[in-house]
Order: sequence, then C-alpha cells, then structure tokens
Amino acid sequence: SPCAFSTAAQQRSTGDECGPEEPSEEPKHPLSECALEHKAIKLEEQVRDLTERYRRALADSENVRRRTQKFVEDAKLFGIQSFCRDLVEVADILEKTAESAAGHAEEPSDPSPTLKKIYEGLSLIEAKLQSVFAKHGLQKMNPVGGRYDPYDHEIICHVPAEGMQPGTVALVTQDGYKLHGRTIRHALVGVAVEAQE
Repeated sequence: SPCAFSTAAQQRSTGDECGPEEPSEEPKHPLSECALEHKAIKLEEQVRDLTERYRRALADSENVRRRTQKFVEDAKLFGIQSFCRDLVEVADILEKTAESAAGHAEEPSDPSPTLKKIYEGLSLIEAKLQSVFAKHGLQKMNPVGGRYDPYDHEIICHVPAEGMQPGTVALVTQDGYKLHGRTIRHALVGVAVEAQE
C-alpha cells in the first residue's frame, strides 16, 4: 500500500487517511477478551475484599456499641457501690445496738418501758433499712451452713466440725453484702475443719 510509507507531514498535507482498505471485525480497543476477563476477575476480588472489610467494620462498631451500652448499664447499677459500702457499716452499728437494747430490755431486774420502746424503735429502723437495701438490690448474705466461697467469704478462724461438713461456714462475725449479685463486702466467717487428734 502506498500509504504505508507516507510520512506524517504528507498525511497532514494531503488529508489521506492511512488505514486498511477493508474494515476489520476486531474492536479498535487494544484490550483483548482475555484481558477484560482478567480485569473483571480483579474487580470482583476487590468488591469481595471491600465487602468483607465493610462487614468487619460493621461487626466491630456493633461490638463497641454493645460494650458501651453494658458499661452504661453497669454504671447505673453499681454507681452507688461505694455509698452502699459505707451504709452497711451503719447497718452493722444499728444491728448491734438493737441486740444490746434487746438484751437489756429483757432483764427481769430492770423492766424499763423506755428501754423496750427504744428497742422497738431500733428494730423498726433496722427492718426499714433492710427493705430499702432490698429495693436497691443490696442484700445481706447468710452463709451459715453453706460452702465456703472465696469470692464471698473471708476466713478469720477455723472451728471444729461438730455435726457440720468440713469446709462449710460455721459462724459469721461480720455480715457480707451483695449489690445486684456482686459482692461489695465479704462476710467474715469461721469455717468448719476436721478435728485433729
């Protein structure tokens, strides 16, 4: 073809188009069908990768939301924990005072009506305080006869196991308390052990 050897200057000046005389059925795009398939596969892999990343990010954000929600709920439930610790000490004093007043009120040598009224008043206050504790999820533990649990009890002594299984709580010297199932003060207990000969 005479056009094959023509220069660019000749093509510009004459306006001749250099090309095959018969149009080809191949596309003018330089990418072949194989290259397009390869590119489509790569794009599908990228879509899968991005979809997986999106799912992970979504799961992570859901986990963070759940943890934050649990943290807020725990803060609502246990925000009064230090206040409760202080208040149970007051309950201990009240209980000991009521027991002391009961002992003096029942003495036959001094049947003082004033002392009896004081004891009755202290008993009412103690009952009301325990009902307020229960209303807010604060419960006194009653471990006597139960198994020793290091999460709930603190051993202060060992006592001979007379009629009790070794390892059970035989006596309580200070009551323990739980706030919504979480121990806020351990019970001070004596644990039964086998008598050594």
